[in-house]
Amino acid sequence: MPVDPNVRHCMHIRPYAPDDWQRICAIHDAARKYELNASGLIAAFLTLGQTAESEGLFEAEIFVAEEGNEVRGFAAHSDDELTWLYVDPRYYRQGIGRCLVRAMVKASPTPLSLDVLVGNEAALSLYLSEGFAVTRQVSGKLAGNERFAAAAYVLSYNGAA
Repeated sequence: MPVDPNVRHCMHIRPYAPDDWQRICAIHDAARKYELNASGLIAAFLTLGQTAESEGLFEAEIFVAEEGNEVRGFAAHSDDELTWLYVDPRYYRQGIGRCLVRAMVKASPTPLSLDVLVGNEAALSLYLSEGFAVTRQVSGKLAGNERFAAAAYVLSYNGAA
């Protein structure tokens, strides 16, 4: 079977541990700025420390991607929704997000859905390449900072790409 140059061997994905908190805060805070900037919403930035509780991070099942004893990304899902996925920007385009998406799909008892901010083309491309499809576009308040209006694509998992 030919090797796909876009897919790396997935690093160690493990459940979140409380000792990971500072690291996932740093990852979220750096990556969230990229996400919001791509969507024209950088003024809406809030840290993970400001939003984790109100946005239900700990109500989800959280996993981290670890390589060389360093957490490089994290993701979380509820039974049917991929609720968080962030990768340290220093490691973008190295397959970490892809590994996390695959782990979340595998760990979920039901097909997943998710939202991607309009303008975040890198995330949209990743999810589409992993078997998700856009089901609709919605507009409303930005989750985590409801003072801002936002538009998002709603995607659902339709099977392996």
